[in-house]
Amino acid sequence: MAPPEAGPVAGSSPVRWDALSWRQIADLRAAGMDLVILPVGATEQHGPHLPTGVDTISAQAVADGVSARTGIPVLPAIAYGCSLGHSRTWPGTLSLRPETLARMVFEIADWVQGSGFRRMLLLNGHVTNWAPLRCALETIRVDLPDMRIALRNVWEASPEVTRLYEYDGGRNWHANDAETSLMLHLHPDLVDMAQAPDEPDRSACCFFSYTVDKESRSGVVGLPSKADPAFGRRVLETCVDALSGQLLAALKEGTPLEDWAAPAGAPAPSRPL
Repeated sequence: MAPPEAGPVAGSSPVRWDALSWRQIADLRAAGMDLVILPVGATEQHGPHLPTGVDTISAQAVADGVSARTGIPVLPAIAYGCSLGHSRTWPGTLSLRPETLARMVFEIADWVQGSGFRRMLLLNGHVTNWAPLRCALETIRVDLPDMRIALRNVWEASPEVTRLYEYDGGRNWHANDAETSLMLHLHPDLVDMAQAPDEPDRSACCFFSYTVDKESRSGVVGLPSKADPAFGRRVLETCVDALSGQLLAALKEGTPLEDWAAPAGAPAPSRPL
């Protein structure tokens, strides 16, 4: 059966897998929906002003926003990630080993496929989850060949989203303006702006990789003091807009051999001078 052209309109409720009965999940699949979103977050220090659940909260919020627009169901979020780089300097971080996270995602994908769903997005909310999630993707492609699997980072949903995240902390931002503003928009009761410290990205000049406690005194990289809820809403809506369009297209996607055609009249590539 062909996938639906579109799901619920903006402003409706997300489709939460764990709020559905098995009959409702079967009905989704029978109606042509075969894609799910798995938000993957973390529980780790986010400076003295933010809660440890920021990465899970943000991934969940983006997934829910996309689901409300498209009807794509959202699996229960993984609230533990690979946060080894945050060290034990600040209390609160709870980390998995990379191989543990990769295995967990593979086993979830196996059961998702068993429910009849053949497309899955790993929506990552924490920077250093990327490598283990990429390993999970590779294993899923080989061991579950009928499953179409994708990995996207929340902060790389589009070039505009990346610009909003990176302007104040480069590629090493953490608990910065974007994350703090997003939390002010979603859960202002969990933010203590009186405790928000600004710290520069001290690692930009370095060749080697360092744990966060060797880069930051507070666990922050960026300018959280600038945060406001309006910017947080802009960050969220920009993420949701970008991913909603991508996933509606992904519902209909075939393999490259099925879908690709050379542009008419396109010149052959030339070697750079």
